[in-house]
Amino acid sequence: MTLRDVIEAIKGVFEAYRGSSVGWTIEVVDILILAYLFYQLALLIRGTRVVQMMTGAIFILASHWLSGVLQLVTVHRFLGYLLYWIPFALIVIFQNTIRRVLTRFGHNPFTQRARAGQLEASISEIVLAITALAEKRIGGLIVIEREQGLRNFTETGIELDALISKDLIVAIFQRDSPMHDGAIVVQEGRVRAASCFLPLTVNPQLGKMFGSRHRAAIGLTEETDAICLTASEERGTVSAAFEGRIIQSLDAASLREFLLVHLGAPGKPSEAGAAVARAARRAGP
Repeated sequence: MTLRDVIEAIKGVFEAYRGSSVGWTIEVVDILILAYLFYQLALLIRGTRVVQMMTGAIFILASHWLSGVLQLVTVHRFLGYLLYWIPFALIVIFQNTIRRVLTRFGHNPFTQRARAGQLEASISEIVLAITALAEKRIGGLIVIEREQGLRNFTETGIELDALISKDLIVAIFQRDSPMHDGAIVVQEGRVRAASCFLPLTVNPQLGKMFGSRHRAAIGLTEETDAICLTASEERGTVSAAFEGRIIQSLDAASLREFLLVHLGAPGKPSEAGAAVARAARRAGP
């Protein structure tokens, strides 16, 4: 049986159901699937510049319709040209958001759980390391890979492929270490590379309080689904970046719960940790 035969058989089953007394069930399922897709899209763009751009596009569309009703020929024609080019402009401007949307729909839950199980044993070491760096006011940047591969970024650094440990991470970021500049990348429970260079965010809303490490953390999470942890040498605090947002001044307990929530590791996160995770999704840069 070929793939085409399978598709035809599935179509036949749906047509049979549509013609029966339970056909309304198919229609309800159809609406629910579409509503779920729109809901996931709304979660991804909430609190981002996409909302503002969509509002502007809707305003231009309404103005185009109104200018046609009022027979403002020149304005109507000009807005028509804008509407023609807006889809192409949106694709270029929001390519990172589109990439995150496609990645979210392409998640394999079984693979995600397996990776989270491997990372759970390393979360404590990561938390101990990043908090120790902050207490000593030593700058550090840790990237934790999730579903999207980070090979392009690990290739810019020094390959290690070492087990995760607090001592190793702290040693890497010592000021006299040749690998302290840049980020370390954690993949599948191992420190895959160190001294990796990350893209800096160009978000104009960021204040001057954010240095290059924080901007690199936000920049990477704008392009990928990774989690970035930053230790600030100026303030002695720990920050976590996720989906282009950043939440600051996390203590060890809150940071551990944050990682448990977002990495899907085994264990039941506390209410405080869940609140931190929700705050991270709401937090802006």
